[in-house]
Amino acid sequence: MRLRVEFTTEPFDLDEAPAHAVVARDVVTGARLDAVDVGPFGNTAEGDADRVLDAVGELLRETLRAGATRVSLQVNVIADAARGEGEAP
Repeated sequence: MRLRVEFTTEPFDLDEAPAHAVVARDVVTGARLDAVDVGPFGNTAEGDADRVLDAVGELLRETLRAGATRVSLQVNVIADAARGEGEAP
């Protein structure tokens, strides 16, 4: 199964990336996930379910430790081309 995670960390700082945002970027880029896209207000990454779930756990622990006051995230199953969306893996 493949998953896509979308997340943001707060508080925002428009002048420079806060420490928690830098940590978030380092976690997802270091997790060997696919299609990592890091931006100022939202981030996405895709990959094998186990890798994504491991990265999400580390992301939460490390960004909160680095000063994030809120982490918003969404995890979606990426439909397999051979199955319809919502069919069991």
